[in-house]
Amino acid sequence: MYGTRRRLGAAALCASLCASAAAQGGPRAEVIHWWTSGGESAAVKQVEQAYRAAGGTWVDTAIAGGDQARAVTINRIIGGNPPTAAQFNTSKQFLDIIEEDMLNPVDDIARRDHWDQVLPAPIIDVIKVRGHWYAIPMNIHMQTWIWYSTSAFAKAGIKREPASMDELFADLDKLKAAGLIPLAHGGQAWQEILLFSMVLSNMGGRDLYLKVIRDRDPAAIRSDAFRRVLVAFKRLQGYVDPASPGRNWNDATALVISGKAGMQIMGDWAKGEFLAAGQVPGRQFGCLPGLGKDSPYLIQGDVFVFPKTTDAATLRAQKLLADVVEKPAVQLAFNRLKGSIPVRRDADDSQFDACARKGMAILRDPRRPVGVAEVYLRPDQNGALQDVITAFWNTDMPVARAQNSIASALRY
Repeated sequence: MYGTRRRLGAAALCASLCASAAAQGGPRAEVIHWWTSGGESAAVKQVEQAYRAAGGTWVDTAIAGGDQARAVTINRIIGGNPPTAAQFNTSKQFLDIIEEDMLNPVDDIARRDHWDQVLPAPIIDVIKVRGHWYAIPMNIHMQTWIWYSTSAFAKAGIKREPASMDELFADLDKLKAAGLIPLAHGGQAWQEILLFSMVLSNMGGRDLYLKVIRDRDPAAIRSDAFRRVLVAFKRLQGYVDPASPGRNWNDATALVISGKAGMQIMGDWAKGEFLAAGQVPGRQFGCLPGLGKDSPYLIQGDVFVFPKTTDAATLRAQKLLADVVEKPAVQLAFNRLKGSIPVRRDADDSQFDACARKGMAILRDPRRPVGVAEVYLRPDQNGALQDVITAFWNTDMPVARAQNSIASALRY
């Protein structure tokens, strides 16, 4: 997620155009988002500068923490004081306000840019509701990358990347024997669901993953195959150091960067930490999108939504922002700093790093992208699943009880 770059040309252009826009009463957009840390701020700055260069005035309302930012957005919409645009994840987080007719659709942009043909299906399934498009996609994040330290692998005598769960466990054993932390982890519930999702998708493949997460199939959840997934997930706890509970994800990444830890399971925003430390993919660190060439690629991302309005000036501001966000140059500038990849399968990836190019290649294979849990589950269902997973990770809960609890959590 994190690094710092500025586009001086865009900034200089903005200086003159913003003054002109202000003088002429150009489009003014208040944008709520939670991109508040270093690399995130640098990334969203690219969108801000492009919006100003296009003649608009950007009013930045950055709120730390996704839950808090979303709550503020929804409360303001309901209270009749909505922002011009707001960030959400590519998920069911904004389905309720769509159903309450509180968002403006962006059908014209979707038709113009042929979203039906170029966006991955899991993204379409979330932002297109009853035939209308309700969000402008910014990017794609993959949540379950395996990051590793090449120096730690060398110290442990690991000569090639793992291609199965069995090989992953064998490598973790080697790292442990070498006196390293095998698996850098932050003991927080959302990080544990990432570990669980990695194991489920790589052991169970696309079929079991979708049966459990999308279909909420009780038979699949109570199956022997899913039982083996839970056993393997809990086994990972034996490779995590005692200081893990409460650790932030980026502090876990720092352990891999320093070579004190061998691996971390984390989204592609972690790549920004390696890059900010001056490390290069394939040299000081490696990135695995999965174990094996057919592993599911668990995607989500960020979108802008536009609260309902009939005010002509606000509509112009929303239209301009939608146009700016979808420009290839803006997508490139934003995603290079964010650690994510462009949402369009036909995007030019020649200027991206090796890890991002791996992701883009997988994205173009329609068999591999599937949604993360939040794409298929309502927020209450996702929260209930997360509660069971973190309880199973942190207690002596029997596997059969975990299976029954997950089936109950996903029943409705």
